[in-house]
Amino acid sequence: MIAVSMINRPEVVASVTAAFEDYERALVANELETLDGYFWDAPHTVRFGVAENLYGGQAIAAYRRVCQPVGAGRRLRNTVVTTFGEDCATVSTEFTDGVTTRVGRQMQTWMRLEGQWKVVAAHVSIDLSTLERHE
Repeated sequence: MIAVSMINRPEVVASVTAAFEDYERALVANELETLDGYFWDAPHTVRFGVAENLYGGQAIAAYRRVCQPVGAGRRLRNTVVTTFGEDCATVSTEFTDGVTTRVGRQMQTWMRLEGQWKVVAAHVSIDLSTLERHE
C-alpha cells in the first residue's frame, strides 16, 4: 500500500516529467532509438494506438519504423503527471497536430526500472467529438 504522502512527491514528479518531456521531444524529432529506449523492451509492454494494437517492445519499435511520424505542429495541453511512490507514474495529456481540429488523447504508465523511467503501457486515441464533420 502506498501512503498518501508518497503520491506526487516533488522530486519524483520532476524526474518523470523530465523523461516525458524528452520522450515528446524525441517523438516530434522522430528519434527512433530514443523512443525505443523509453519503452520497456518486454513482451508485457502494450501500446494501443488510434489504428493499431501493439504487444511487446519489439512490435512497438517495428511500428515506429513504418508509421507516419508526428508533425512539428504537435502541441500538448492538459497534461497531468501523477506519481505513486518512487517508481510508478501515469502521464495523461491531450494533443493537437497543428493541422486539423482533431484532439488526441494519450495515456502512459511509466515505471522506473533499473534506475530509468520506461513506458510499460500506452494508449492513444482521438476524441471523436472533435472530428471535422462533412455533410
